[in-house]
Amino acid sequence: MPCSWLALIISLPTHNAAGRMRVWRAVKALGCGVLRDGVYLLPNRPGFRPAFQRQAEEVALGGGTAHVLVLDSENPEQQQTFEDLFDRSADYAKLIESIQRAAGELSSEEPARLQRQVSRLRKDFEALVILDYFPGMAREQAAAALEDLEHAVMDRLMPDEPHAAHRRIPRLLVEDYQGRLWATRRRPWIDRLASAWLIRRFIDRDARFLWLATPADCPADALGFDFDGAAFTHIGAKVTFEVLIVSFGLMKDPALQKLGALVHYLDVGGIPVPEAAGLQTLLRGMRRRVTDDDALLAEANRVFDSLYLALPGTDS
Repeated sequence: MPCSWLALIISLPTHNAAGRMRVWRAVKALGCGVLRDGVYLLPNRPGFRPAFQRQAEEVALGGGTAHVLVLDSENPEQQQTFEDLFDRSADYAKLIESIQRAAGELSSEEPARLQRQVSRLRKDFEALVILDYFPGMAREQAAAALEDLEHAVMDRLMPDEPHAAHRRIPRLLVEDYQGRLWATRRRPWIDRLASAWLIRRFIDRDARFLWLATPADCPADALGFDFDGAAFTHIGAKVTFEVLIVSFGLMKDPALQKLGALVHYLDVGGIPVPEAAGLQTLLRGMRRRVTDDDALLAEANRVFDSLYLALPGTDS
């Protein structure tokens, strides 16, 4: 969708380091995209032009020159290039790491410190949202992780109190899901393959899998996953693999958390994961070579086993 942009172009005398620093702090606080040194960009929205104009006046008072321009972008590639300058995925990834560290310390932290941690993380998230002018899946991932942490803290601090918010993902007992028939759509891709691996590796070691031509073919006695109306499927910002992790209380495993982020990125996008390109290439080739879904899962299981053991957080 075409967007109008504001550009602030400044030049300050080299000796005016203090003025340069003031402007830099101001444009950083505004969440500007940086085209190059001295050229800053914002979407043309209410309130931003006066903010740029104030910086232009500050530059003029410091002996420099400044211009505030309006740019109309009709070229889709240029539009995407400009929007990419405002990608907050890395910031959300750091926030999620902090959330996961806090979740791993739930049992050892003092209640007052826990509450302060959660409050600080919520403020960090809200501050990031203010500067997220083109939100995507990364924001949803961070919001879901923070909400899960807040629920867990409430459970720790007030285990017997009813909570106003309805928990989106009920906690289930592994022992109630043994020796079951699990069904999903045939020719599985990343979320279905990873979920089937997770089920057999951590939930139901005797699981049997049924590959469906259509979701309507799912038998009444089967546990469906990764399709609309299934027992386990996408909820909120979480893909099926992540829903299974939460459902069966596997959140404290850091390697599974990292694998969940990888599956999430390959399935629906969001925060990039370094291992994603390699895994995607490997599974794509495997899927083209292996036509039988049971055989495909068997090969994929070996890949996920190896990847799980290689990720930080495992003892091996």
